Amino acid sequence: MGGVSDPTGPEMPDDAAALVEVLHTLMRDLRREAVVSGDGLTPGQARLLRQLHRADGPLRAVDLAAALDVAPRSVTSKVDQAEADGYVRRLPDPTDRRARLVELTPAGREALHHQWVGRRSGAAARLHRLDAGERAELLRLLGRLTAPAPAPGSGGAADPPGR
Repeated sequence: MGGVSDPTGPEMPDDAAALVEVLHTLMRDLRREAVVSGDGLTPGQARLLRQLHRADGPLRAVDLAAALDVAPRSVTSKVDQAEADGYVRRLPDPTDRRARLVELTPAGREALHHQWVGRRSGAAARLHRLDAGERAELLRLLGRLTAPAPAPGSGGAADPPGR
C-alpha cells in the first residue's frame, strides 16, 4: 500500500504524510527565519502575545491558560518571562482582588509586529517562486483545507454527486 508508518497510530496515506511534513517544514522554517531576523520571540512567547493581542482587553492568567490550552502554571512562567522582557504587564483585577490581569504592552505589540514582518517577508519570498496563477491556486486549495468540513449529506465536496 506504500504508506508512511507512524509509531503513534495507524499507517497514514502518502499524501497525508507529505502534507503534514511539508506544512511542518514550512512553518518551522518561517519561525526560524523570524527568530534569526532578530525579533527574539520564541514560538511560545509569540503565541502568548498573539493571544493577548486578539483579546478584547487584559486577560486573567487562568483564561489565558484556557485559551492557549496549557496548564495555568505554564502560563505563569511564560507571563513572568514576558513581563521581564517588557512585553506584558500585570494589573489588578477589579472584580477579584486576588487575581491579576495580563495585558500586552507597546513593546509587546512592537515585538509581534516585527515578527509578523519577518514571517510575512519569508512567506512572500516563497510565494514569489510561483507564478501568479500558481499562487492563486495554492491559496485557494489551502483555503479549502482550512474551511470547516461540510456536514455529511449537505452536498459538500466530500459527498458523491447526486446525493
